[in-house]
Amino acid sequence: MGKEWLSPDYIFESSWEVCNKVGGIYTVLSTRAKTLQNAMKDRVFFIGPDCWTDEKSPYFIEDTDLLSEWRENASKGGLHFRIGRWNIPGSPIAILVDFKPYFELKDWIYTRLWELYHVDSLHAYGDYDEASMFSYAAALVVESYYNFYLKNLNKRVVYHGNEWMTGLGLLYIKYKLPKVATLFTTHATSIGRSIAGNNKPLYDYLFAYNGDQMSGELNMQSKHSIEKQTAVNVDCFTTVSDITANECKELLDKPVDFVLPNGFENNFVPKGIQFNNKRKAARKRLIDVANALMGTQLDGDVLIVSTSGRYEFRNKGVDVYIEAMNRLLRDRDLHKTVLAFIEVPGWVGEPRKDLVERLQTGKSYDTPLEVPLITHWLHNMSHDNVLGMLKYLNMWNRKEDKVKLIFLPCYLTGDDGVLNMSYYDLVLGNDLCIYPSYYEPWGYTPLEAVAFKVPCITTDLAGFGLWANSVKGGYSNLIDGVKVIHRTDYNYSEVADAIKDEVANFSNMSEADVKKARANADKLSKKALWSEFIKYYWQAYDFALRKAEERD
Repeated sequence: MGKEWLSPDYIFESSWEVCNKVGGIYTVLSTRAKTLQNAMKDRVFFIGPDCWTDEKSPYFIEDTDLLSEWRENASKGGLHFRIGRWNIPGSPIAILVDFKPYFELKDWIYTRLWELYHVDSLHAYGDYDEASMFSYAAALVVESYYNFYLKNLNKRVVYHGNEWMTGLGLLYIKYKLPKVATLFTTHATSIGRSIAGNNKPLYDYLFAYNGDQMSGELNMQSKHSIEKQTAVNVDCFTTVSDITANECKELLDKPVDFVLPNGFENNFVPKGIQFNNKRKAARKRLIDVANALMGTQLDGDVLIVSTSGRYEFRNKGVDVYIEAMNRLLRDRDLHKTVLAFIEVPGWVGEPRKDLVERLQTGKSYDTPLEVPLITHWLHNMSHDNVLGMLKYLNMWNRKEDKVKLIFLPCYLTGDDGVLNMSYYDLVLGNDLCIYPSYYEPWGYTPLEAVAFKVPCITTDLAGFGLWANSVKGGYSNLIDGVKVIHRTDYNYSEVADAIKDEVANFSNMSEADVKKARANADKLSKKALWSEFIKYYWQAYDFALRKAEERD
């Protein structure tokens, strides 16, 4: 930490994903927490929604003795929350707030938000109200703690909110506690994600899009409005990659103050013999499930590839991945059988009983099960994008096909009923991971893959892909650990061909080159540890604190 920088005495950070595993932001916060906790020693507080009223949260360990005097005082004033530890490395203090009581104040809160900051909440729908009430409650927690413990102590305090869902609270703190420095991180603009998700060309026309106009066209006025006004009014506005920084400038009309790239901790990556044993176990499980499903006798020499992430069919590049595997079927340069997986959570019904029964017998079978493409039945089998595209391309995992593609449509938490292994225990079984994203502000999946020594393919429309190129000083290749493919609004077919060619080339790589690619993947991942990236946060805290001090 630079000596000339102002550093916070206390950090409060809120997100819908604190102790609530939904997506990538959970990974950002939970892996960064240990680094902050080491520096701040229980002076960093993570605030999340109390979504676990009916069952016990696996992510939160309540401690009724921790800060009990303050909690009881706040409770008398009608503010209810639970305090404990986030069950992650570093065990930072976590506060889960009950936001439901504030729904009855919703209209008054939105009116004040309009009067003070011209945020348009009239067109709100979906998760806007829930997020806003949580955001308001989280800000009340910060205000309550500040007034109880810090009011007259002249301490430097930062309140950091993630995504538009924390915007209302950031604006509240800016108004009510001007001495507290506010910092806002957008991990993806709501309007940019919507443009991309609605099959509109985002990048070629980015300079010409008007964010306000597009928010009306795509019925995103309220989310866009709170995000834009938060970006404009906080002390420090940040995002996670250069590609999203450009998006913010064009769609929110506010350049970011800092780019805070997403790091991670690699303490979950096994070492030495344990790594080798886990890799063997993962490969065996994936191959056993595939053989039981398709009635095949694939062996350990098969090339295992996968894609994974949220079910955003176009944004995550699931469509182009399927297209690439379809083209690979006819590629003469492919010298190994490819077992390709799509690990994307769909609308899961139940594990396939016929598949589970086969796996339990431990026998080998020579006939495929019905629909030998999927491990779990879906509620929407006839309207699922993945299954629909496989059917359209006539991909049925026939015996003679050198590329077999299987859809794992469940969260890989270790208890899905078929694989029964967690994502981190399975990912290291891959030979190659493929993430051909169209819209990806950062991209944890490729970063996690290389941490497990699995070379991967991504694009230069992903923040991680751009970062990998910056480390290389040019376009990164598979031998470097990551192949970065150039992707635009319109080169879908070229991207599919490039992926096909890379997989075919990888199937012909010498053992020495594969080893080198795996070692370089591992080396690259070390450059993205939080110990390398946390310095950007200290710069942002300093920037925000200086702005707050100007208001004194």
